[in-house]
Amino acid sequence: MANKSFDYIIVGGGSSGCVIANRLTENEAVNVLLLEAGGKDSHPYIHMTVVVAKLSAGPRTWGFNTVPQKFANNREIPYAQGKVLGGGSSINAEIFTRGNPADYDRWANEEGAEGWSFQEIQQYFLKSEGNSVLSGEWHGSEGPLGVSNLQDPQEMTRAFVRSCQELGVPYNPDFNGAKQEGCGFYQLTVKNSKRCSAAVGYLRPAMKRSNLTVDTNVLVHRVIVKSGRAVGVEYAQNGAMHTVNANSEVIITAGAIGSPKLLMLSGIGPADHLASLGLDVVHNLSGVGKNLHDHFGIDIVAELNGHYSLDKYNKLHWMLWAGAQYALFKSGPVTSNVVEGGAFWYSSAGAAIPDLQFHFLAGAGAEEGVPSVPEGSSGITLNSYTLRPKARGTVKLRSANPLDAPLVDPNYLGHPDDLKTSAEGVKLSVEMFNQKSLKKYIKKIRFPDAEVKTQSDFENYARQYGRTSYHPTCTCKMGIDEMSVVDPKLRVRGIDSLRVCDSSVMPSLVGSNTNAPTIMIGEKAADLIRGNY
Repeated sequence: MANKSFDYIIVGGGSSGCVIANRLTENEAVNVLLLEAGGKDSHPYIHMTVVVAKLSAGPRTWGFNTVPQKFANNREIPYAQGKVLGGGSSINAEIFTRGNPADYDRWANEEGAEGWSFQEIQQYFLKSEGNSVLSGEWHGSEGPLGVSNLQDPQEMTRAFVRSCQELGVPYNPDFNGAKQEGCGFYQLTVKNSKRCSAAVGYLRPAMKRSNLTVDTNVLVHRVIVKSGRAVGVEYAQNGAMHTVNANSEVIITAGAIGSPKLLMLSGIGPADHLASLGLDVVHNLSGVGKNLHDHFGIDIVAELNGHYSLDKYNKLHWMLWAGAQYALFKSGPVTSNVVEGGAFWYSSAGAAIPDLQFHFLAGAGAEEGVPSVPEGSSGITLNSYTLRPKARGTVKLRSANPLDAPLVDPNYLGHPDDLKTSAEGVKLSVEMFNQKSLKKYIKKIRFPDAEVKTQSDFENYARQYGRTSYHPTCTCKMGIDEMSVVDPKLRVRGIDSLRVCDSSVMPSLVGSNTNAPTIMIGEKAADLIRGNY
């Protein structure tokens, strides 16, 4: 690299890293280097909304598995994390939800995250959002992140939304408005019938600027710390080691798995864990890699009595028809994100805000590890998860070798309340499938089968069939207590000129999908870095 020094080095080209790269380079006097371990987001699948199944495993992910999950039948669960420009926003199901305002008020009022109440961070949601339909107090329409409605929800998705209403769950036209509860159709991070990832919305426009350098297929081995200050990074590319200096700050945006891993490889983390692996302890920071939260999603699957779902497009002639419709008119099934509808609802009457979220998939076997229906038939899937799990997990180093995958332990169902709420989610899912609007299409609910009847049965089903919902967070949490890794301005405690600015800084998990909140964190982080607060 010709220029061995930059004002800012951003490690990680995921959702938040793309935002920060864009915002910092708005100042022409600032030079920024963005380093991404994965490749460019050039594969056509990334930009087609319907191919979620082809992205949740494979070369654009890290290929992680969890350690055996003690409370989930000791299963090692596939743990997809994006390894490509755009990170999770390039491989996710494009669902645009922001969480409940109470989540952010909890951060600010109970968890030491001053300045992060909903009233204070709402401006960043609005700043990021380019909604093609909604505007006003709850929505932005001019932001870089394209947001739109589904063009034409599938017949099965419409039937699901009707079935929810038949069960007593009211229709909600906007999950990001004044009320979160209810059922309806998700808005998507889609613009002009294509995925609008953070790489598309934020990074591509910024890459036209001469003050931004983006390097892909780069594995950062450590942050270089001298006299208590982050001064640069050491990284591998094409088999060679390189060092680059940061004049102002090093900004880590490697995600809830990658960020704590990099801190620990840099000697910043729990001293006993680092020493046990032979790493020099630069700064003892016990909270690094602790407090892992994730949503534990549990799927139910039904076989249909006809080819009503997207599964019919697995047949070659229908696939070709759908491809032609998309190529000619940018319409039809290829514009679906598969996970078209959903709901936010309650596991019991005592919950103040929804504690369950549902995702309806207009197909079966659409994601890795999810059971399917007999070959040649069509199916539908409904996923549910506990929105605010009480279990806490960890991310630890496997060794001192940066090439080794970390040990990821979400500790799914590690709290009895999580198991109880998860079982209620499965029960409600089955009830939704048994309402008249959906039931007339269903030949048989295959998972769970008719033998699953009691509370214990539903709990056992959750243990066996739950999986990640791709929402790892909180492993470098912000706050003011001794387990906090960053302060409310996202500065790493005890190290100057080093910040973590991604989903890992959440003090606790928000009650929704996490891409929009992570982009919000990037927007606020950019203002904090620039002093605009």
